[in-house]
Amino acid sequence: MKKLYGFMPIITGICFGSAGIFVRKLSGNMNNTTIVASRLIVAVLLLGIWLAYSHPEYFKIHLKDCWIFIGAGLLGSLGVNVCYNFAINELSLSLAAVLLALSPIVVMIVAFFLFHEAITRRKVLSIFLAICGCVLTSGIFETNESMHWSWIGILVGSVGAIFYAMYSIFSKVGMRRGYPALTITFYSILSIAVILLPFAKWGDVAQYIMQNPLPHSGFMLVHSLCVAVAPYAFYTVALDHMDAGKASILCSCEPVAAMVFGICFFGEIPTVLSITGLIIVLAALAMLVLPEKKTHKKRD
Repeated sequence: MKKLYGFMPIITGICFGSAGIFVRKLSGNMNNTTIVASRLIVAVLLLGIWLAYSHPEYFKIHLKDCWIFIGAGLLGSLGVNVCYNFAINELSLSLAAVLLALSPIVVMIVAFFLFHEAITRRKVLSIFLAICGCVLTSGIFETNESMHWSWIGILVGSVGAIFYAMYSIFSKVGMRRGYPALTITFYSILSIAVILLPFAKWGDVAQYIMQNPLPHSGFMLVHSLCVAVAPYAFYTVALDHMDAGKASILCSCEPVAAMVFGICFFGEIPTVLSITGLIIVLAALAMLVLPEKKTHKKRD
């Protein structure tokens, strides 16, 4: 099971990397706020039904701890969703994901002070390699028509990394207070859904579905599962079995996934540097997954 927990942040990165497929498709029919709201409201309904069926006790929380779920939702998930959606439409998928992958820097610094999590040399080297690989993967150092970018996209995408780090920190606080992973995921998403409900243009959602009811409804359902339910659930569970810094670094596979999706769906052809960056990111992930070497002192 420990090995399985190690793969959960990687699956999270792949799920988040797929966001561009859905966001770019839906952006022609609805605005950013409506995309996020529709995604998360469906997620709340699906997750709520599942919890009511399998773990109804997970709904129980203490009112004094509401700030944790609101913080994880509004300062974490909402910021990530809005900033990432914006960046996806301004930048190539890989570059948008690269900027989000900068969150381990914030997570490791804050986790060091709040949770006294050690910053080992392996972590420092891994995060350095991961970031270098992500930058190369983006293709920002090359002239490539398919790898577009803008300064506003880079700024908003970078802010998204900070929000992503905040979700990790608030989730860790919730874990330390004994809340299950799915409880934190459910209430953080619920807080966003409630806030966005009056601001979304539901007429645009209805119009989109009515254009082709079955395929479009299915598309929005898969969108919610892949980008909201699965990644947050996997990531929050992972945080319960590893430190926040390591989990966040493992999620840095997202740019690699985004690059693959960009190739397959939008013709964002990578260059030699981009492929080199991909290899570096995979090497950084492998370095983290491999167990630390234990030194045994000889008995006299």
